[in-house]
Amino acid sequence: MRRLRACLGAAAAVGLAAAGTTALVAGSASGATSALSNRWYAAAPYLMPLDNDPPDPAAIMDATGLKAFQLAFVLAPNGGGCSPTWGGTAAVSSDTAVQSVVNTIRAKGGDVSVSIGGYGGTKLGQVCSDAAATAAAYQQVITKYGLHAIDFDLEEPEYENTAAIKNEIGAAKILQQNNPGLYVSVTTAGTADGTGWFGKQMLLEAKSQGFTPNNFSIMPFDGGFNGAASQTSALANFNQILQSTFGWDQATAYAHEGFSGMNGRSDTGEFFTQTDFQTVLDYATSHNMDRFTFWSLNRDRQCTPADNGGRTSGTCSSVAQNSWDFAKYSVKFAGATPPTSTPTPTPTPTPPSTGCKPAWSSTAVYTVGNEVSYNNHNWKAKWWTQNETPVASDWGVWQDEGAC
Repeated sequence: MRRLRACLGAAAAVGLAAAGTTALVAGSASGATSALSNRWYAAAPYLMPLDNDPPDPAAIMDATGLKAFQLAFVLAPNGGGCSPTWGGTAAVSSDTAVQSVVNTIRAKGGDVSVSIGGYGGTKLGQVCSDAAATAAAYQQVITKYGLHAIDFDLEEPEYENTAAIKNEIGAAKILQQNNPGLYVSVTTAGTADGTGWFGKQMLLEAKSQGFTPNNFSIMPFDGGFNGAASQTSALANFNQILQSTFGWDQATAYAHEGFSGMNGRSDTGEFFTQTDFQTVLDYATSHNMDRFTFWSLNRDRQCTPADNGGRTSGTCSSVAQNSWDFAKYSVKFAGATPPTSTPTPTPTPTPPSTGCKPAWSSTAVYTVGNEVSYNNHNWKAKWWTQNETPVASDWGVWQDEGAC
């Protein structure tokens, strides 16, 4: 599952402008390694270090040659306030558990980026007073872990909040300015035409603030996608959006574009196999794209036979695989060669057939969680509705649960 899991005043952030140029150096004193090449941060797959049965990063590094990890997710505290936490519960300021994971990775010559946001939870951009306060909160994370890279994962429900997105983009720009050499990615939802209305509004906000990250990445899954061809089509369409928004030519747009996939079975029952990953990898490298990553390493292992293909899990992929198969595509994108391994044992399992739910009625009232069938698909209501025809839409009331 892609996203299974007191404000600092503006005055506090002002000092960062002067101190920011030394932020990475100060962080290095507390255990940071020398920066890797940006290509490694661009290839870093997501890893939840505290949830979803975290795998041993050292074992992944040994098995695949992977050097960089995208640790997820930093959020605002569940109880309120403008200070960074892991998952809304574990304060960054007092953290030792994630620091231990970081130390393990760095001891083997690797490094980490940290992702902020994700799906669900309260984001700092929603609760901090302005961009400067938001940046000050994120600077604590950069300094604590001596970061050379950071990812802004801007998606539901935050990216529907104009003020929050203004804070996040403003914070990203401040961090970029105050931490020279910091690799900054911005990740958002993908749709068949590239990205949806809110994603396009986020790009316009970045343009209005004069902010250009290393890349804008889309997540082409959970939106009616079906394998690699639909994903590469979305990437081509997103490239057009980047061109029209920023006035870039095609090559420049691809140089600022990234892919963030989901390995195995997605939240909505789509399947993305190793073959799909190879196809998208070939597309990304042949078009000189800046980023290729996926959600997540926690899922980069095979489920038990009873679960294969039948559910989406935060701890396994629901496709036939060897452990860390998908991580090796990230290694290839970084320009390294993974160790050889035995072939994947069996083909991807066929999802079990699904019976149709009761037929949708235009006169019935449906509430959250109610399921219906319409046009040979099952649908689940996201909130109260009446007389709204089930259609596939990121923003509509109905969630498509697949054919029946």
